[in-house]
Amino acid sequence: MSGEIVGILLAAGAGRRFGGDKLLHVLADGTPMALAAARNLALACDRVGVVLRAAEHPLARRFEEAGYALIVCPEADGGMGHSLAAGVGATHDAAGWVVALADMPFIQPDSLRAVAAALRAGASLAAPTFQGRRGHPVGFARQWRAPLCALVGDQGARQILTTHREQVVLCPVDDEGVLMDIDRPQDMPCGARG
Repeated sequence: MSGEIVGILLAAGAGRRFGGDKLLHVLADGTPMALAAARNLALACDRVGVVLRAAEHPLARRFEEAGYALIVCPEADGGMGHSLAAGVGATHDAAGWVVALADMPFIQPDSLRAVAAALRAGASLAAPTFQGRRGHPVGFARQWRAPLCALVGDQGARQILTTHREQVVLCPVDDEGVLMDIDRPQDMPCGARG
């Protein structure tokens, strides 16, 4: 595959189960969770777009200063499908996308690179696995642009992955972070809490 692989960081969720804006939650090294996730994604992709619910988000300026494109999704309350559609639509010229979640800051750069490398090698869909369990991020080749742009609701791209599971290239990684979705404060691993 020739062309740019774009990282899409989905950061438009409300974080209700966390009890506040979890994207601002500071990790042990002082970095806000969402910024840490974006930095790791940037190490694997040619460029990064961050999907936010509003341009006035407290981290917006920091994302821009780091060189990440801001993508505003006013329909974010409608679910992850809206955010993903906004991110892909704003980067429609990409050869593929690595879609990561802002509340998964512990994914190692090598795991993100493995997904991007699978796309560059011709995979239609790609995802990491840890100890046999599929995790995040998920990679999508350009052929999925129209279906991704049409997404709505809270299922994200699950239907694409389920219906076309035979096309998913699995990338085994030694990285528990690909499974660590931080929904509540107690989901933070010991030693990583700010």
